[in-house]
Amino acid sequence: MTTPIEAVLVPLASYARGHATGEPRHFRDAFLPTAHVEGVRDGDFTSWDLDGYCTLFNGLPAADEHLRVRTVDRVEVRGSVATATMSLNHGSSVFTDMFVLVDGPEGWRIANKVYHRHD
Repeated sequence: MTTPIEAVLVPLASYARGHATGEPRHFRDAFLPTAHVEGVRDGDFTSWDLDGYCTLFNGLPAADEHLRVRTVDRVEVRGSVATATMSLNHGSSVFTDMFVLVDGPEGWRIANKVYHRHD
């Protein structure tokens, strides 16, 4: 039987797969259609809906993908909601991604993500 934490890891794995492959379809598997991704990019606040976020990916992995590391740091489940934190080491940049997830009719999905870029 799958534990709640194992179930929450499923959309997080799809999210990581999206970064690893550059394929937007993995993000669509991970996020709710109404999700937003928000944070500060180059000093400016950014907010993308799922369609806008997916346009950032061209279907190809980054040239340095073999050096990149993504780690789930923390998952907390409370009934039908969860939070998770992931670290993404992408060469010269390290990102902290924080997720809010919901267990809905299609299983666990990411409702929203915020991120911080550490240079």
